[in-house]
Amino acid sequence: MAELKFEITEHIGDLSENAKGWKKELNLVSWNERDPKYDIREWAPDHSKMGKGCTLTADEVVALKEILNGIDFDSFDEYLSYAVYRLSSFCFRRL
Repeated sequence: MAELKFEITEHIGDLSENAKGWKKELNLVSWNERDPKYDIREWAPDHSKMGKGCTLTADEVVALKEILNGIDFDSFDEYLSYAVYRLSSFCFRRL
C-alpha cells in the first residue's frame, strides 16, 4: 500500500475534543501533494494519527454553508435528520 502524504496547510478551527485529547478539526489539507481541500476529521494531539473524515471542495463547502444557513436552530430537531443526510452525501459518496 502506498504511503499517504498529507500536509495541514491551514488550521481553521476545532469543532470538539474527546476525553483522550483527540480533536475534530476543520483544516485545509493537501493530500499526496495535491491542492489543499477542506477537511473535517479527528486528529491525535500531535497530528501523528487521524480518524476517518470528510474532505470537501470549495464548492461543497459553499453548498454546506447554504444548507446550514437554512437551518432554524431554534427548531433544530426538525432539521437534524435532513442536515445529517445532506452532509453524509458529501462525506461518504466516494466510499
